[in-house]
Amino acid sequence: MIKDIVVNLEHRIGRDPARDFAITIAETFDAHVVGVTFAYAPDFPGYVTLEIPPDIVAAIVAEGEKAALTAIERFEDAARRSLASAEHRLLKTIGASAPLILSTLARRFDLSVFMQSEPNGMDNDDMIETSLFQSGRPLIVVPHIQKDGLKLDHLVCCWDGSSAAARAINDALPLLVKATAVDLLIVLNEKTNSNTNVIRGAGMAKHLARHDVKVQIETVPAADIDVTNAILSYVADNSATLIVMGGYGHAKLREVVLGGVTRDMLKSMTVPVFMSH
Repeated sequence: MIKDIVVNLEHRIGRDPARDFAITIAETFDAHVVGVTFAYAPDFPGYVTLEIPPDIVAAIVAEGEKAALTAIERFEDAARRSLASAEHRLLKTIGASAPLILSTLARRFDLSVFMQSEPNGMDNDDMIETSLFQSGRPLIVVPHIQKDGLKLDHLVCCWDGSSAAARAINDALPLLVKATAVDLLIVLNEKTNSNTNVIRGAGMAKHLARHDVKVQIETVPAADIDVTNAILSYVADNSATLIVMGGYGHAKLREVVLGGVTRDMLKSMTVPVFMSH
């Protein structure tokens, strides 16, 4: 079950779709939701800091704290309107440290919620990627254009037989058991075009049935480079309300390199996406 949720609160927008979406999850599962926001200290090189007057640095810090407090105020107002159990946490740090701090915090929650990065606007990529690969917990990324709260009318689980896909479907079980309809979607390409039951979804469908989740197995053809478009087209054609998928990537030196489908989905999503790694 989902009993506690952590959501990254946005600073610069009045309407925060991740905040509102997280609160509706809390309502659905009678869960506790924690809104986290950061007050950022400037991250200047030492020699630059020496040349900046202290009052300028203090003004930058004060402006960051003001934005964080405003985000908390909006979160508390939204939580009160919903009667959800809620609290907030204000964390002070430099910007580069925030993703790791939040991913570490997320290890003690059932689910994290983030807003998708905005084109030419809010950049949450580091937050999302770090939590996906280092928290050990699932997350939901909400489109920056999202208006609705959590809807469990029609969920689409992306299945390719991989461990990441299996992990995501297992982590999403609390959502799947409440869903009206669940599709197990297989994109047929060189990776999945196999006659084995593992890839074709028969075994996973039986597993989910034992959890009282009845699924419909669906297949769509697509080349490797078009997997994201195939998924999003299927979602649009079938009025799906949530995607469940594995988050793919690997470490290269000290950076996380996202898999192509994961990267493209985070960029192009049209409905909320539940991810696990």
